[in-house]
Amino acid sequence: MSKRLMLITQNIGEAYTQQIKELAPDFEIIVGKDKEIWAPFAKEAEIVVGWKKDLEKLSLIEGSNLRWIQSWSAGVNNMPLQTFTENGILLTSANGVHAYPISETIFALMLGLTRKVHTYVKQQQQKEWHHAQMNLEIHEKTIGIIGVGEIGKETARIAKAFRMNVIGVRHSGIAADNVDKMFTPDRLHEVLPKCDYVVITLPLTDETDGMFGLEEFKRMKKTAFLINIGRGEVLVEDELINALQENVIAGAGLDVFAKEPLEKSSPLWDMDNVIVTPHTSGSTEHYTKRVIEDIVIPNLKHYLKNENPSINLVDYKKGY
Repeated sequence: MSKRLMLITQNIGEAYTQQIKELAPDFEIIVGKDKEIWAPFAKEAEIVVGWKKDLEKLSLIEGSNLRWIQSWSAGVNNMPLQTFTENGILLTSANGVHAYPISETIFALMLGLTRKVHTYVKQQQQKEWHHAQMNLEIHEKTIGIIGVGEIGKETARIAKAFRMNVIGVRHSGIAADNVDKMFTPDRLHEVLPKCDYVVITLPLTDETDGMFGLEEFKRMKKTAFLINIGRGEVLVEDELINALQENVIAGAGLDVFAKEPLEKSSPLWDMDNVIVTPHTSGSTEHYTKRVIEDIVIPNLKHYLKNENPSINLVDYKKGY
């Protein structure tokens, strides 16, 4: 009887490769980021760790053995979820692996805008010594976290170090540690006027697509800052640009955009009240370690016992 097959489309190192081989001795393990390594085995693969767009044509075909996909990313909105559903394929995400680096980025953007660090960097390049009317601070302000998953919860924990009032918005409305008051999305318009900082950590779904437009920006304080590290399409980008140009809100820290890379013609590049980062908020030296140790291996142990993977199993109806 031939061995079952697992593809790992990332370079995970010899130690993790050996650990997985010992855990799943009935599987042949193919490991490597280059397409030439994994593509010849795509049709036979039962498990894929690290979905690639090319796998749609190579593995989602008649006679495919594919049963479980472990995403290498938290977002799954660009994957063929309907096809996975129709073929009974389980999908687990890497949700939660980004909590530390993204929460750090959130506060880097908040502090950068509040304490005008981005302004001073520009002045340094021009050798200009100027106060720039800097007079704001974060302490004891109100932060609204729109999407209280693992990233949102870690952001709330850090916010308490600044003695902030923390308001959360989550689909379930269930309370969370370090969140002073939790709301459901239907009460978003009630939340926005209360916040000095609005932090979006949402995935892209049918419900969140275009969730923030000019109406939402107008409900925010004129002194409020918007931070988006979720998905660019959650914002109506043209309406955000208009709100920033017209001083409807004070400024924005943006790591994600509707179209990436952000086009050079975008006005966002040149705005003094905007910090742009190139979708790097989740980047970390510990990424592979956290995905393999905290998600892949625990999920694999369940799968090998003929159980559904227990960590980050995607609900296809919700889209995450």
